[in-house]
This record gives sequence, structure tokens and C-alpha cells, in this order.
Amino acid sequence: MYQRVPTAVTTRGGSPTANGDSVVTLDQVPRWSDAESRSSFSYDNEDHSFTNSYFPDPLTTHPEGESSSYGMLSRFPVDHETNSKIYLWRGHPWNLEVDAVVNSTNENMDEAHSSPGLHAAAGPGLAEECMTLGGCRTGMAKVTNGYDLPARRVIHTVGPKYAVKYHTAAENALSHCYRSCLELIIENGLQSIAMGCIYTESKNYPREPAAHVAIRTVRRFLEKQKDNIAAVVFCTTTSTDTEIYKRLLPLYFPRDKHEEEVAISKLPADVGDENGETIIDERKIRIKPLPKKYIPRPPQPPADLPVSDVGLVRRNSSHLDSYLDPAFMSLIKDPDQRRKEQWEKSAQAQSGWNCAKMLGFGDLGGPPLSAAEEYSLHSRYLAKANSLNLSEIAEMKIVYRGGVDSEGRPVMVVVGAHFLLRCLDLERFVLHVVKEFEPLIQKPYTIVYFHSAASLQLQPDMGWMRRLQQILSRKHQRNLHAIYVLHPNFHLKTTIFTLQVFVDNVTWKKVVYVDRLLQLFRYVPREQLTIPDFVFQHDLEVNGGKGLIVDPRTKYVYHRP
Repeated sequence: MYQRVPTAVTTRGGSPTANGDSVVTLDQVPRWSDAESRSSFSYDNEDHSFTNSYFPDPLTTHPEGESSSYGMLSRFPVDHETNSKIYLWRGHPWNLEVDAVVNSTNENMDEAHSSPGLHAAAGPGLAEECMTLGGCRTGMAKVTNGYDLPARRVIHTVGPKYAVKYHTAAENALSHCYRSCLELIIENGLQSIAMGCIYTESKNYPREPAAHVAIRTVRRFLEKQKDNIAAVVFCTTTSTDTEIYKRLLPLYFPRDKHEEEVAISKLPADVGDENGETIIDERKIRIKPLPKKYIPRPPQPPADLPVSDVGLVRRNSSHLDSYLDPAFMSLIKDPDQRRKEQWEKSAQAQSGWNCAKMLGFGDLGGPPLSAAEEYSLHSRYLAKANSLNLSEIAEMKIVYRGGVDSEGRPVMVVVGAHFLLRCLDLERFVLHVVKEFEPLIQKPYTIVYFHSAASLQLQPDMGWMRRLQQILSRKHQRNLHAIYVLHPNFHLKTTIFTLQVFVDNVTWKKVVYVDRLLQLFRYVPREQLTIPDFVFQHDLEVNGGKGLIVDPRTKYVYHRP
């Protein structure tokens, strides 16, 4: 069924031919450690709308104000032998000539829920063998023959369904999927494997968190079994997944000391244990020293005590003291005690004197979130946002994408007058903001805020703004270039100053006040913005039309002669 692709006519990356039945060998797939893969990955079947120019950015630039990683120990040091076993390829894994390919399926292992195109390429024999295996549990894997595929075996695994409430369980189940597949190829005497993204859109697993789990699990497994595995090929079928893997692979498989040092500050706070699974403090097994060996003491004459004190003497006997050793009975950082301390700290912050709250700016109390807590919070909101229909929020045009600024950075537009607090579900609005901002905050971007006529509407307090900033995570703070505020008034400037003092001195220092539309167009070209009509009208009323004329039909702005 398959035909081998002649090397002379195949570009590096092994793109299949027009009929889709080509065989791609490993020497035609880019190796992660190859020098040429640092600058670009080129594929014949790649979507040309996707640009990979941003790929090197996380490892070549240090955002301003970011702390240096000097002196910190890398959790994923450079390992050239391990890197030589990693490949990244755009295409379906079953087109590759490897020992085993991975099929993402469901518990029944039926054809309808398997990786699209796999059963058609393998032939009817694959489905017949799957029916004899009795299904497969989530997080586990089973192996079958490859039939008409170039691969010798097919490994079937069942990815978890994602729910925000069970984020950690889903993360560990997904990690176990990848580890089970790798264990099976060793058990079957195989050495190379091609695996696509095991998570599926139908199961609502966020793409980037899933990629973190996949890459770190493979890294941890190869650290222990590098002698038994020759090649692991990460296969992607969409430009989104390709971009994610290109950004994350240098974090877990750094190719030189520079990538290793930069990865220290880019890695999430929680990268799992020695197997790549998420660590849960409450479920750790705590091993304490054994109780002291009992040493008999010389007998002492019994003392005459009241009857009521006999039980007390028995409880305090030397025999029991030797076994109820305090070091054995106590738990270091007991989870219940830690939660109690957190509750007390939060209650103290809320009941204490809050200057911002007394001034009417909202509740800005409460302890700050760690990087790991912000990452987890952002992942939960993003997963929920991707699972909901938020079209009614999008139609309000409060937040929407613009073009690019004068230096090519993408622009997000925010219209203050459209923020109707009385008829807006704030929780659904936050989900919409997280979903809209997610593609932008991966790289440097700009915000344009139209405050024109916004003073006529009720605005949320700064406590809500602080919570929204925590949900967007530190990636939003790091990649934000500037916030251009058009038509600011005194109250808005006071609010932003308060945000600088009480919430975040880094993000809100990037605010640039703009009084006129013409001044805004110096930073963001007119043709890159969709501007509501009332903004033009407000600009004319405030500035008296000085220096500009607006075409009422095309809304184009001309300089007044």
C-alpha cells in the first residue's frame, strides 16, 4: 500500500506525496539536536499562514525586569545523547517507518474514536485485532500489529477527559499514557516510536499544558532508559501544535548552556517528579525515624497516689513514652495546619486596615499567588473558556483583536464605553478575555484602550482588576509592550496610579496616555484599528477638531491644512 519516497526528491521533514501513501524514514525527519533545526523547520505540507519566526524568541531574549537565573541549578541539564534521540515532524505518525506508532483512542478502542486516518491506512486487520483486546483503561496502553502500516506495531492508549476540577488527575493520567507507550516498546524489544498529541479536542484538554506533560514525561523516561530507546518522534498535524512544541522543546531538551540557563526562568514551577507526574504534597508518604529502642529502667517503688491519678500515671509511663516519640508522631508541614495558616493569613488580610478599600478602590487584600498557582489558575480558566460558547460576550465588542502596531506587534483593543457592568456577567467576561488574550500573550503585544465616553458607565473596582491580572498570569505581564490609553480623564489617571502602588508596579508602568487620535496613530496606524464612531465624535468634542478632519463615510482621518 505504501511506497518509499526517493530521498532525491523528498525535502527534509519527509512530507508525504500527493496521494498520501508515502513512507518516510527517520533519516528524512529533522533531529532535534541538528544545528539546522535551530533556525527553521520547513515542511511541504505546512500551513503558510503559520510563521515560526517567533520560535527562537523564548531562548534568545530576556524580558526587561526579569530576574536572572544565574546560580540556579537546572532541572533539565543539557544531555546531547538524549537530544540525539528526539525528532519533531509535521505529519501523521503512521506515515513514518518506525518500530511503533501511537494511536489515541477511547476505552472501547473502536475505529470511530481512533486517530483520524489510522485504520484506513492500516487496513481492516487492525480493527479486528482491537476487538479481541477487551478495551483499554484511561492512562494505560495496549499493543497490536501494524498490518499495512510501515510501522511494525501500533500502541493504543486512552487519554483522559479534562475537567478544571480534576486538573491534577488528568495531568497525571496523560503523563501515564506517554510513559505506558514507552514502556511497551521496551517490553516488545522495539527501539523507535512516533507519537502524536494524545489529548483530543473532544476531551477539552488544553494544548499547551498537555504539551508540557508530554515533553517532560519523555525527558524523564529517557533519562532512565536512554540505552533501550533509539528514537522518539513528536508528530504534529496543525500549525498551532507545531508552534507549541517548537517553543517548549528547548525548555526540556536544551541543546547548549545558553538554552539551559534561559530555560530555568521559563519552566513552570511544577515540572513533576522523577517520572514527570505532578507532585501532590497532601499525598506524599512521610517517612520518619523509627521509635527509640526500649531500654528497661530499674524498678521504682510504687507511690501511693489517689485513685483518680492512676490513669494519668499510665498514660505518662516510660514504656509508652519510648514508643510515642515526638519525632515519629509529628508531621512536617502538615496539610491541615498549612491550610489553617493560609485561612488565618487571608482572614487577617481581609479584616486588617485596607487603605485602598477605604478609599473606595475595592478589596486589594489577600496574599499574592505564586508562579505555580498563577499557572494552574490560568490553565483552569483557559480550559473552561474553550469549552463554552461565549458569543454573546464577543458581540458586545468590549475586547477584540486589532491589527499590528508600528513595530509589528499584535494589538488588542478594549472599548471602555461598551463595558456595561449592569448587564454583564463578569465571570463569563473573564473567560472571554482569557480566551481572546491567549494567542497574543505568547509573544510581545500591545493594548489600545478607548476611554472615550467611558466615564458615563459603571466600571469594575481594582480588586476585580487584580484578580483578572492574576488569571492572565505572569506571561501577560512579561510580554506586554505598552497600554495606549486614549482620552484619559483625571479619575482614570488616579485609578492607574493606585494600581501601580497597590497591585503591580511593572504592568501599569507601561501605560502611555494619548489625548488625540492623531497622537495614537503614531503608535498604531489608522488602518490597523477598527474604531467605533463615537470615539471620533468624542475626539472632535474634546479637542475641537484641532489638526484633523474625519471623513464621515470612510472614517478616515486627514490632517487639517
